[in-house]
Amino acid sequence: MDERNLRKLLERLKAGAVGVDEAFTALKTLPYEELQFAKVDHHRGLRTGYPEVVFCQGKTTAQIVAILGRLAAHNDRVMATRASAEVFEAVRAEIPGASYHEVARIVVVERPGLPQIEGIGRVAVATGGTADVPVAEEAAVTAEVMGASVERIYDVGVAGLHRLLDRQQALSDARVVVAVAGMEGALPGVIAGLVDKPVVAVPTSVGYGANFGGLSALLTMLNSCAAGIGVVNIDNGFGAGYLAAQINRLGGGQSS
Repeated sequence: MDERNLRKLLERLKAGAVGVDEAFTALKTLPYEELQFAKVDHHRGLRTGYPEVVFCQGKTTAQIVAILGRLAAHNDRVMATRASAEVFEAVRAEIPGASYHEVARIVVVERPGLPQIEGIGRVAVATGGTADVPVAEEAAVTAEVMGASVERIYDVGVAGLHRLLDRQQALSDARVVVAVAGMEGALPGVIAGLVDKPVVAVPTSVGYGANFGGLSALLTMLNSCAAGIGVVNIDNGFGAGYLAAQINRLGGGQSS
């Protein structure tokens, strides 16, 4: 159950549309549901502001469909990350309202008839290169599904600094910037030196051998001399988008 559905239940109780016993039954339901292979956390939206998100890697298609189905029964909008096209087809066959963001590899399930999200604030998602876009899209779509307005600023790496400087105003206007880069991973430090907003740095595994699968970019970001940078794990676009959406939400309902 998310905050919207809890408020709806309480309003119906106040209006006399449901009885005390029915409301009590809904509220006393265990905060998680036992599925043998998973304990589905139905109260996470109430605690954290967004429902549990399904990480698809390592799960069978049947498990993913079952977990998403139970989450969708209790929430207006839920999400699954690192989902293949085959997983999406299985989800769509069983759950109405499913959509797929192919580059981001994210499945979103929305309650039928749910209004389109009108994004608040602004999150800027920047990449060093085009090869970083899949991780950036995971961040961007996550932030959008969580209610943020997102501006994509792709292929502005430090190898051509003029490209980044051309978009400096857009970066400055955002409430938070997600900076995604592989190779040497210098982009977040440069951006943090140009704007007065928090920067969420995302190292990617893009690079040649000495990149060590993203470790060199991670270490660069952790060791940046620019202030105001927080670093997530290698290729963790979802974590960056989630954090950016939370920071953006702190700014209130007005767009910058």
